[in-house]
Amino acid sequence: MVRHILTACVIWLFTSLPMSAQPLAKELFGNKATGSNQRAAPHGGYAKGCLAGGVQLPETGPTWQAMRLSRNRNWGHPETIKYIERLSRFAARLPGWDGLYIGDISQPRGGPMLTGHRSHQIGLDIDIWMRPADDLRLSRTARENISSISLRRAKGAYVNQNWTRQHHELLKAAASDPAVARIFVFPGAKVQMCKDEKGDRRWLRKIRPWWGHHYHFHVRLNCPDGAAGCVDQAAPPAGDGCADAQEWVNNILNPPPPDPNPKPSKPRREYVMADLPKQCARVLSR
Repeated sequence: MVRHILTACVIWLFTSLPMSAQPLAKELFGNKATGSNQRAAPHGGYAKGCLAGGVQLPETGPTWQAMRLSRNRNWGHPETIKYIERLSRFAARLPGWDGLYIGDISQPRGGPMLTGHRSHQIGLDIDIWMRPADDLRLSRTARENISSISLRRAKGAYVNQNWTRQHHELLKAAASDPAVARIFVFPGAKVQMCKDEKGDRRWLRKIRPWWGHHYHFHVRLNCPDGAAGCVDQAAPPAGDGCADAQEWVNNILNPPPPDPNPKPSKPRREYVMADLPKQCARVLSR
């Protein structure tokens, strides 16, 4: 009874105050060190939501290591942890790889982050390093200081000498998993995979070009079955997406002239709790 009363008070506090008086959601979620005592459930969308009952990816597993442990962003939905286990086992079979180095997943209760990502809020986004994981005995200190490797050349129009067939096979396996909604990678990598793939090309549809993403690739999972409060991203357009990726590359190599009368961009407003699904107040309080 006391818990229900406290939860009700927290929800009232977060939703009844004027938006200008509400604390920033990133401050509230960024200061939670552990997951909530709830059944696992993503609430909201990838860039506006939270995670109930988050599970922490172990710092080191048989075929992975979580990196940048000081950020405490190695939390996700249970299905996300299972996906990492599956993909890392595949990676460990690739020449020169013992598994995967895992970057950011989500904060313990998801939600907006204190720094960095706009997404990664519901425990279904994963950053996976491009650097082959060839040493799974790294110390916590080493994991703070070691860096991934970049695979791009010419501002992302092409891959560089670090690109290997193993990267192609890893991304193919990552995208072929039915749990995956899409994968973000720099445009030159997508174009290179389109050129090199001689077999089944259906998996290429899920590989989407996006700025950055040359030190890591970003996996986004579908909402799990039965997750009623989870908002899926729209499916990628039909086809393999190779022409679209080539257009990205063409614009990198031959950028259009700047707009002589650009419209000033409005700064993004930081989210407060009233912006998030109502379940997120409960996630904070449990």
